[in-house]
Amino acid sequence: MNPIKQFRFDKDISFREGNQSPLTSDQKRSFTGLNYFPENEALRMEVFLDRYAKSETVEMTTSTGATREYSLVGEIVFTYQEVNCSLEVFEDDYGFFIPFKDLTAPDETYGGGRYLEPQEIRSDILYVDFNLAYNPYCAYNDIWSCPLPPKNNFLSVAIDAGEKNFIND
Repeated sequence: MNPIKQFRFDKDISFREGNQSPLTSDQKRSFTGLNYFPENEALRMEVFLDRYAKSETVEMTTSTGATREYSLVGEIVFTYQEVNCSLEVFEDDYGFFIPFKDLTAPDETYGGGRYLEPQEIRSDILYVDFNLAYNPYCAYNDIWSCPLPPKNNFLSVAIDAGEKNFIND
């Protein structure tokens, strides 16, 4: 099994059986797996993190109207489907964080946006794999409070990779 398929398989098990699952007990009983776009090689990339001269603490509004603090550290720039794109990169105690919204929302993906957690593979070089883009927990039920992507992270292109809308019949 390739790494993306293994990741998705493991995530389904975690959602169905795990104690940290965002699903309710009722949702777990009927859960058959998450929905994904097919893997897209064009959305797997190494990109330069253009760090800002000084990181800034920003408050991101959440799905419940609360706020959470993150450090805004820089931005990444890439081209997809002949469209130049940029995304602001945040950091917290868990690492880098990129909340984003694209043209697949809300029809194909969660209307509140999706998340990425890029890895720094060399100094200021991030490995960004949109095939690993995932829904925040608030996409599964409204007991969760999730940061919403800032306007600067709204893309004018469809990112057809990663997790799709949650459907649990």
